[in-house]
Amino acid sequence: MITRFALFEGYVHPGKTEAFRAAVLKEVLPHWKSFPGVLSVKVCFETERDEGAPELPLILAISYPDRAVIDVALSSPQRALAKAAMDSILERFFTGRAHHHITQAHGAPD
Repeated sequence: MITRFALFEGYVHPGKTEAFRAAVLKEVLPHWKSFPGVLSVKVCFETERDEGAPELPLILAISYPDRAVIDVALSSPQRALAKAAMDSILERFFTGRAHHHITQAHGAPD
């Protein structure tokens, strides 16, 4: 299994945490779940971090069976819709940057 992580490094505007989280779940999660070939989608909101660690108010993990399926998902209309919805949320609630990492899991299955 291959997982593509999106790490949102920065901060949610003061007093907007709950609105940010609600918007992600309502406005973008349905798009992410509709990506072709997706095995699972996990939306993780930061609740704690080590002292000195960067703020990551949102970590997204979307898992796929293989790298070729990621390419299909990233070029899909569903991804374009998700990106537009997420850009709107970031503009309203977030200051920072997003970066993506593709990983391959090893070990015991879930």
